[in-house]
Amino acid sequence: MRRTFPLFAVILLASPYSIASEGTTTAIGGGVGGALGSVVGQAVGGSTGAAIGAGLGGAAGGAMTAKDGKKTETALGGGLGAAGGQVIGNSVGGSTGGAIGAGLGGAAGSAVGNNLADDNDHHHNNDHHNGHSKHKHKHKHHD
Repeated sequence: MRRTFPLFAVILLASPYSIASEGTTTAIGGGVGGALGSVVGQAVGGSTGAAIGAGLGGAAGGAMTAKDGKKTETALGGGLGAAGGQVIGNSVGGSTGGAIGAGLGGAAGSAVGNNLADDNDHHHNNDHHNGHSKHKHKHKHHD
């Protein structure tokens, strides 16, 4: 367990999106989903099941807590982060390290995915007039 703490501290420091962003809720969702998926997957299918469970749990947790329009990116980030964190954590700290890694990876991945969805959002609400025209038709006076 001594080696797992410095590894996860580095992961947190390397992921500023998981600490300071509007995606705090999605980070929590991806982290909890990844950790729970890892534990359930470990019980059902060993280390491979843990990685699959972490990925699915991280994706589901991230997507459930993301706003509309950001669900896909958040789910992908949460799933990949949780699965990767589980594999790294498992190799360093066994099943407990895997669950911790899946939680941290899912949180970081969900937050990054949520922020990437912000950066790629090209919809400008000011450009849409909801079918209403600002131009008024003026009647011409005939002489």
